Amino acid sequence: MKLYKKILLICMVTAILPSCNDLDIDESQYHTTKFLFSDMSRVSKVINNVYACLADEMTTLGTLRECATDDAVYAWDNDPLKTFYDGSWSPSNLIDDAWPVYYSAIRSANYFLENCPDDFPDSKWTTNYEQDMKELKSYPWEAKALRAYFHFELLRRYKNIVIAERTFDPNEVNNLKQSSYEESVDWIVNELDACAAVLPETWKGTPSARLGRVTKGFCMALKTRLLLYAASPLNNPANDQSKWARAAAAAKDLLDAGIYQLVDEQTYNDENAKGLIFGRRTAANNSFEYANFPVGLNGNSGVCPSENLVEAYDMKDGTPFNWEKNQNSVMDAPKRDPRFGKTILANGMSFKGGLIESYEGGNNGGPREGASPTSYYLKKLLQLDTNIDSSYGAVTSFGHVFPLFRYAEVYLNYAEALFEATGDPNFKGAVDGINYTMTPLMAVNAVRSRSSMPDLPSSLDEVTFRNRLRNERRVELAFEGHRFWDIRRWKIGADTQKVYGLKLRLDDNGDLSMEKYIVKDRVWGDMMNYYPISNGERLKNKNLIQNTDW
Repeated sequence: MKLYKKILLICMVTAILPSCNDLDIDESQYHTTKFLFSDMSRVSKVINNVYACLADEMTTLGTLRECATDDAVYAWDNDPLKTFYDGSWSPSNLIDDAWPVYYSAIRSANYFLENCPDDFPDSKWTTNYEQDMKELKSYPWEAKALRAYFHFELLRRYKNIVIAERTFDPNEVNNLKQSSYEESVDWIVNELDACAAVLPETWKGTPSARLGRVTKGFCMALKTRLLLYAASPLNNPANDQSKWARAAAAAKDLLDAGIYQLVDEQTYNDENAKGLIFGRRTAANNSFEYANFPVGLNGNSGVCPSENLVEAYDMKDGTPFNWEKNQNSVMDAPKRDPRFGKTILANGMSFKGGLIESYEGGNNGGPREGASPTSYYLKKLLQLDTNIDSSYGAVTSFGHVFPLFRYAEVYLNYAEALFEATGDPNFKGAVDGINYTMTPLMAVNAVRSRSSMPDLPSSLDEVTFRNRLRNERRVELAFEGHRFWDIRRWKIGADTQKVYGLKLRLDDNGDLSMEKYIVKDRVWGDMMNYYPISNGERLKNKNLIQNTDW
C-alpha cells in the first residue's frame, strides 16, 4: 500500500504546480519544499493543491452516483457505474477505487501542514504583510478540515481505515493497521471541533475572500453527517440511542448558530444561496449539459430519473403519490410537489423552447438511440441556459456549483437523529442534558414549507413518520449524492433492486398511454454496504482486513 509515494493526477494545481506529483523535490524546476513555502503566493498555491483534491458528484465517476441506485438509470449500455450493481464488483474488479485517491489527498494536506511556515520575516515591510499573516494563520486549519473530510470519505466507503495524521516514512507505510470505526469517528470529530473553533463563518466581504473556501459551517455540517452515519443501523447495529443523541446535538449546534437560512431558493449553481454551506465550484464548461441534455436536443441523455423517484414526490396537497389513484397525474408537475418539476423533465414539460417528447416516436423518445429508458430526463444541477447546439446560435458554457453541504440536509439530519433517539416525532424536552424545542416533525415540515408543501400531520405513528422522513430526504436531496449512501446506512439495499420506468405511446387520436415496467432488476448483496479493499492494497500491506464477505 503505497499511500504516500505519489499524489495522483486527480489533485491538479492550476498555477505553479501542474500536478500534485510536483510536490516531489525537483531542483531543476525550483520546486523544492523550501521554494514552495518561501513566500505567500507560493504557499497559497500549495493550499490550493489540497483544495483541488475535493471531488464532486458531477465529474468523478463519469455520471451521477444516483445511476447506481433506484433513483436513476444510465441511458446507455456502457454505464460507467454498472460494476456497482451487475454482480461483477469485487476486490479485483473495482469501481470508485477511493483508497489510493483519498490517501493521496490526505498526504497532500499533511505535506502542507508539516511545511507551512509561521511567518515570512523578509516580507514584514510589504504592503500586504498584515493581511498575509491572517491568511497564513488560517491555512493550516483549512488543511486540517479538508484532511478530516478526506478521512470521512474513506470511512463511509471502507469502515475500518488507517488514520493518517502525519506523513509516514516509506518503510512504515505497508505495516500500518486500521483503526476501529468508532476510533476514526472520534478522531474526525475532534479535528472538526478544533477547526470550527477557529475558522470564520464566512469569507465573504473579506480581503481574502475566495470561492469554495472551508468555513466553520463546513466543519459543523460534516460533523452532523458523520455522526448521523455513525448512529445509523449499518454502523450502530445495537441501536445505541446515545449515538443518535450525539448526532442530534451536533445538528442542533449548527441550527442554533444561525449562520444560514432555509428559504425558497435554488441551492445549486448559485454561490450566493443562503442555504448553501459549501459547494464545489467548477470553471465554465458545458460537458455536464452535453452528457445529460435529452437526445433530440444534441444531448447524450446520461442520467435518467426512475419512476421510483417520480413516485416519491407527493401530490400538491401533501398526500403520498399512489399509482392506482394518481396515475393520470404522474407527469403533471402542477399537481405534484414543486420539487418534482425542478428536478425532473417529463413528457410534455417545457424545455429549451419546446416540449419534451419522450413517447415512442417523439423527438426525445425511442426508438431514437440513447433515448431515456424510463421516459424521464434530468433537470436538476443543469445550467439550463447552456446552448450545446450550434444550429441555435453560439455554443455557451457556464460554471457550476455542486452542493456538498447545504442547510436543508442539516434540518433532516436533526429530524432523523432526534426521532431515532426518542422514538417520538413530536418530542420536545431534554436528551442527555440538552433541551430540544424543535420537534423532529417541525424540522421536516420546515424543509417542506420551504418548497410550499403542506405539513406532515402530527398524528403519524413511528413507522409512518420514519418512512415519510426518509422519503423527504430522498426528494429534497435528489441527485446530490445522498441516496447511494442512505441506502447503505439504512440497510435497505435489497428493497431497491427493481428500478421502474414508463413506456409511453401515442395512439392515432393523439391520446397518450403509459405502461409501467421494470427497467433494471439489479444484483444486491449486503457486503455492498461497504466497499472492498483492493487485492493490490492488501498484497502490499498484510495488516489490512477485508470487509465482510468480499
